[in-house]
Amino acid sequence: MAVLRIVPDLACDDPGKIAQFMAELLGLKSVMDMGWVNTIASDAPSATQITLASEGGSGTPVPALSIEVDDFEETLARAKALAAPISYGPVLEPWGVQRFFVQTPEGHLLNIMCHADGGTN
Repeated sequence: MAVLRIVPDLACDDPGKIAQFMAELLGLKSVMDMGWVNTIASDAPSATQITLASEGGSGTPVPALSIEVDDFEETLARAKALAAPISYGPVLEPWGVQRFFVQTPEGHLLNIMCHADGGTN
């Protein structure tokens, strides 16, 4: 048996609005839009992971999603251009991850991160 995909589901009052925010912030595109549900995706392959946490690290709350990006500075600039609330960082954590927390228009907390050494986990 193999897990083929894990899809996090975020409750949203306006899925289209959050899909547009994620498109502008992360370059994700809508691959299924039925109005009440909007699935967004990247063309890049990704590993299946689930993080189980009692805190978000460095005393932060646990985010709804952790999203690894290949260009940290560009993503931070996009978040600032969107005037999205950044509630933590940007910071280089002691465990080698550069990150910031940003909120979607409906308040979902996103951990935007990049491994400082170029590695992945």
